Amino acid sequence: MAFHLLEKDRNAALELADALQSAVKSVGRCQRCRMFADADLCPICAAPTRDRSTVCVVESPADVAAVEQSGSYRGVYFVLMGHLSPLDGIGPEQLGFAQLEALLAQGDVSEVILATNTTVEGNATAHVIAEIAARYRVKASRIAHGVPVGGELEYVDGGTLAHAIAGRQVIG
Repeated sequence: MAFHLLEKDRNAALELADALQSAVKSVGRCQRCRMFADADLCPICAAPTRDRSTVCVVESPADVAAVEQSGSYRGVYFVLMGHLSPLDGIGPEQLGFAQLEALLAQGDVSEVILATNTTVEGNATAHVIAEIAARYRVKASRIAHGVPVGGELEYVDGGTLAHAIAGRQVIG
């Protein structure tokens, strides 16, 4: 994109730079879910039609966008802005676990959907959050992982296929 703007449209490059500067100055985090927002609450948390009894925990704002694009989820989110990584100095404090625990303590949440990445760190993060949810008698579920829709088995890596076989479900 940088090459294109420098070669073809330097005015657009300047407009983009101004827009980025403005975003850096005005965009903060939602007080409830930690998503990027330009007000106290992001549009999802502010929407009265969202199901506040279900909270989908994700690692990044890009994950919120991906789930929203699916059109299949009507609950709210909690954005960690990362995953547990003690070697990098990222612990529960940096990920907002206290804020998530306070949300669960209110008693309005009945399910936490753990949508962290399927890395070692993402799985460890999901496990710790599931333990927190259990303390408040909140159901914790993990999103399914496996063969993508339209995928052909011969092209799926062994780890993904093993995960899909282990997580199989009964039909009928």
